[in-house]
Amino acid sequence: MHAPLAGLSQAQILATLLAAADAAARETLPRFRTTLSVDNKLADGFDPVTEADRQAEIAIRDLIATRFPSHGLIGEEWDPKLSDDPCQWIIDPIDGTRAFISGVPVWGTLVGLLVDGKAEAGMMAQPFTGETYIGLPGRASYHRDGEERTLATSGVTDLRRAKLSTTSPDLFVQTGTQAQWDAVRSRVLQTRYGLDCYAYCLLAAGHIDLVIEPGLKNVDIAPLVPIIRNAGGVITTWDGAAPETGGNCVAAATAELHAAALAALNGA
Repeated sequence: MHAPLAGLSQAQILATLLAAADAAARETLPRFRTTLSVDNKLADGFDPVTEADRQAEIAIRDLIATRFPSHGLIGEEWDPKLSDDPCQWIIDPIDGTRAFISGVPVWGTLVGLLVDGKAEAGMMAQPFTGETYIGLPGRASYHRDGEERTLATSGVTDLRRAKLSTTSPDLFVQTGTQAQWDAVRSRVLQTRYGLDCYAYCLLAAGHIDLVIEPGLKNVDIAPLVPIIRNAGGVITTWDGAAPETGGNCVAAATAELHAAALAALNGA
């Protein structure tokens, strides 16, 4: 029997995350790799949003509000639903909208559960590949085609052996953190770009060892935190603080690798 979280069982949370994935997929998959109108949320720069983003978030919010009407909701595309309840659900309907509008299947739907501000459960669902990654207290799992596998990070401790990922090197230029990025990138085995939320899940699955990104929003990272931690990984901000509110974040397969990455970042 798993311990309840703010009165919720792990079975309830898991069922809600999987139902949210299905609800979002009904909005995202029919629109993926189609001619889609793209709006830009920035006057200076490019932050795309589509009808798939908006409708998928509505579907998830409606599902959660029906099941847990007292809970708070934080989403990427719509105003938050404020609540005094310790439980808040955090939603990014399409993390990686740039990938989505480019036809690249490394975007994902992110849903997480915060209890008193701490990320206790989370999900990344990629409906085009049929993959779902789940993090719950004490376990992280991979789901595809009715099968479930336990997730575990690689165990790499040496920065020189690490496979590193970030979404785009441009982000470090834009945030003035190029020197910090270069300090880590120059020491690792290899670097891969363009994976968005998928990189964090590949870290949890043992395929990537280190993910470093600047300027994240809370919706970008909070749902991924339980997946990484319950697979054996470590994730914080660059100054070692809790990552749930976003900012500059580093995720690593092991505590030793995390410490080495922080030392390189902060020594730049």
